[in-house]
Amino acid sequence: MKEVSKIASFTVDHTKITPGIYISRIDGDIVTYDMRTRKPNDGDYMDNLTMHSLEHMFATYIRSSDIGNSVIYFGPMGCQTGFYLLVKDVQSETVLKNVKSVLRRIILHEGPMFGESEVECGNYRNLSVDAAKIEAARFLEVLENSNITFEYPS
Repeated sequence: MKEVSKIASFTVDHTKITPGIYISRIDGDIVTYDMRTRKPNDGDYMDNLTMHSLEHMFATYIRSSDIGNSVIYFGPMGCQTGFYLLVKDVQSETVLKNVKSVLRRIILHEGPMFGESEVECGNYRNLSVDAAKIEAARFLEVLENSNITFEYPS
């Protein structure tokens, strides 16, 4: 039986991570971005409604963005402090530009939540456009007021 090895995300010092966007790993031409909306282990976690709502809105808008055809995956971290965005063949600055644009689109969104029906979602009653807008605004402010290097703090 093969020995179990530590996965890359467990090798990052979570006591030093602050909200921002980081390159978590590179696998060939696929880059995993750590979109950290909250400071880890700080007691301020996204509740399920917020996390689920932003996931629906962001996933829909990012797949409709200029880099939509390059998006492999977008989804929440189990620790409730952010999201992973996997993108193929796109420069980091272009990803950042599109992430900010998507957050702005969420903030300005008018109309119903994307995927808010029993047919489209496994927990469709647990969604809120307002919760997504609040979290998008919070994260956009971080990205607009930070020096983004895409590198984890050392």
